[in-house]
Amino acid sequence: MSAEREAPSGGGERQGIQPRYRRGFGCATWVNMGMLAFLAAAFLFPLPLRWVGNGSIFNEIQFRMSLFGLVLLVPGMLLGAAVGARTYRTPRQRATRVGAGIGALASWTGFVLILAWLSGSIVYAYAPFALASGALAYFALYARARGFVWRRNLALAATLVSVVPGLVVLALDQSVLGYAGALFAAAAGAFGGWVAGYGYARTGGDEMIPPGSTIRPREPRRSRRRPR
Repeated sequence: MSAEREAPSGGGERQGIQPRYRRGFGCATWVNMGMLAFLAAAFLFPLPLRWVGNGSIFNEIQFRMSLFGLVLLVPGMLLGAAVGARTYRTPRQRATRVGAGIGALASWTGFVLILAWLSGSIVYAYAPFALASGALAYFALYARARGFVWRRNLALAATLVSVVPGLVVLALDQSVLGYAGALFAAAAGAFGGWVAGYGYARTGGDEMIPPGSTIRPREPRRSRRRPR
């Protein structure tokens, strides 16, 4: 849900950072943590392939996935900050599912795009689909006056635009590296996106809970000091 208006801070005068900006900073931090989780998964998931043959498949997959994660680290944090500053908190289950889906889509698209680029002229055929998919996913995240179902359908359309041409690229490449790398990339991206979605659901504090939400405010901590 979009935060078109500033959430009340629960007091008269505001002190410190406004809730929406605090949420934006928190979302950027959680995107960073999600990227670290992605890089860890990019190493651990294909690790069994290290003992297959001479280990070249594992090295190639890890190198390409790590390169993709490092390149998108700063842009991802900026995107997370912008989305967080414009939205309210979301139920955890929905946020983690959306995060896993967006993470898997971004990682799949990035890996197939790198594979197409290394394959030569085929990159010119897949790049427009990758850009269109990214634009649709970007609009699904930023749509302010749209409901969740509409935005979910737009994200599914972005997935189809990327996955179907990506399967064609993998079929033309006909290599174990392409098939295995795409699957591991999607799995690692889903894990990193789940981590980022977990933080997206909780950052911002009680001030960023939307009206009518089922999210429970945090209970105040009880003081452990004994009365004198």
